[in-house]
Amino acid sequence: MKGKPVVRSNQVWVSDITYLRTRKGFIYLSLITDVYSRKIVGWHVDVSLGVEGTLKALKKALGQCKSTEGLIHHSDRGIQYCCYLYTDLLKKHGVIISMGEAGNCYDNAIAERVNGILKGEYMLDSTFRDHSQAEKSVKQAVHLYNYKRPHWSLNLKKPADVYKQENKAA
Repeated sequence: MKGKPVVRSNQVWVSDITYLRTRKGFIYLSLITDVYSRKIVGWHVDVSLGVEGTLKALKKALGQCKSTEGLIHHSDRGIQYCCYLYTDLLKKHGVIISMGEAGNCYDNAIAERVNGILKGEYMLDSTFRDHSQAEKSVKQAVHLYNYKRPHWSLNLKKPADVYKQENKAA
């Protein structure tokens, strides 16, 4: 992915998993973000770190994408992203698979930045009562992030507006 300019929505998606704390332990938030617009295009909260949560986030992202032609899906080398179920779904949709270099924390910087924004600005670093409360908080945070939060990298536009505008032009 290095050196390749991102010039449109649905050209590159980045994916990551982050931990959320509940009173009973950790649950896991899988996120997929469109690099160009910074819009979170897929997410899912799961009690397991298995592939199920990442697959559900991916299916949400694919479900709202008009065309996957030329789309690159970038992730770290987590087992969830390397397993057959996940890579097979990407291949079935013609999505190009890209994975970061082992041990390079900067390789998936945009995905990590989105995690940080959600936790730091939208209080997802809190301890939630249970899975249901965490999921409601994530839903609200993703909505605010996508539809209300202006980004400097987008000339103070909101991710959903940039994503929508870009998809109208396509």
